[in-house]
Amino acid sequence: MGFMRKQMLGMQKASYEKTLQERLASLAKKGISSLKADKDTIVRKLKADIKAVNRRLATIAENEKTTEENAKRIAARAAAPQKDQGPAPSAKPKKGPEEGKAKKAKPEGGKPPKPAGPAGEPKTSEKG
Repeated sequence: MGFMRKQMLGMQKASYEKTLQERLASLAKKGISSLKADKDTIVRKLKADIKAVNRRLATIAENEKTTEENAKRIAARAAAPQKDQGPAPSAKPKKGPEEGKAKKAKPEGGKPPKPAGPAGEPKTSEKG
């Protein structure tokens, strides 16, 4: 997530906190105790919004940390001396059939015909 997203979430958090303080002040003017104020639906909603924004900001910070670690790892790989491993694996020629083994020669007519049963007897199935 970009820098602008982080700024926007920071502004939202500040707005929610300001609204929460105003709401708590107005409830205090009315004489409502802090225990009852915590049960107020608007106060609960604002606290939930602040909590959600904090989770989003934590996720952004975690992603930035991971991105920074990946960049360091890539830089370390680039700075490390390259080992000469010879030609690339894709550059190796494909192996063909070995010369020592010859293929079996097929008969010219393909498969030989199956021998027929005794002449003059029709085929019958013996299903019971």
